[in-house]
Amino acid sequence: MSAMQIWLTIAGMTVVTAVTRAFFLLGGERATLPERVQRALRYAPAAALVAVIVPDVLETPQGLSVALGNHALYGTLAGLAWFLWRRSMLGTIVVGMLVFTALRIWG
Repeated sequence: MSAMQIWLTIAGMTVVTAVTRAFFLLGGERATLPERVQRALRYAPAAALVAVIVPDVLETPQGLSVALGNHALYGTLAGLAWFLWRRSMLGTIVVGMLVFTALRIWG
């Protein structure tokens, strides 16, 4: 790839990003989303978080794994259980890391 192609790619990506992010601002108050779309968009952050975390937790050097050797998975599940029980972010991190570390040391 030549330097010119790289710069054209960067410029094109900049334009596409700016247009898609400014789309609703350009329409002003005239651009309104239907109620159904607004309700669906409430789930977008959770869906994005799951899409990033789940592959990272399930993937091991040997492939996808739910075996006891996958310490990250069980640390994540322990942290999730703590959060659902107590609703404490700091506790979630502490419990998840304690389980992860214990499994790495003794597992």
